[in-house]
Amino acid sequence: MKIELFYSPGCTQCAAARDGLKAAARQAVAEVDWRELNVLDEIDYAVELGILSLPAIAIDGELAFASLPTPRQLRTALTQRVQRKA
Repeated sequence: MKIELFYSPGCTQCAAARDGLKAAARQAVAEVDWRELNVLDEIDYAVELGILSLPAIAIDGELAFASLPTPRQLRTALTQRVQRKA
C-alpha cells in the first residue's frame, strides 16, 4: 500500500505529525510504501489529486485526508482498506 504525505517546507504541523503518522501506518499495514512529497516539487500531482491544504495524505493515489488526520484515524482508514481488499 502506498501512502503519500504532502507537506510544505517549513510547515511545523507537517513535521510534528510525520513520525506519529508513519508509525501508525506501519502498525496497520505490513508492507507500506511511505512517501513524503514536497508539494512545491509535486504541484501538478497535488492538483490532480485535489489537494487544497496541507498536510494532506493520499492512499494508493487517492486523496484520503484533505487535512491532517490523527494517527488513530489513519490507522482506522488503512485497516478498513485492507479488509475491503481481502
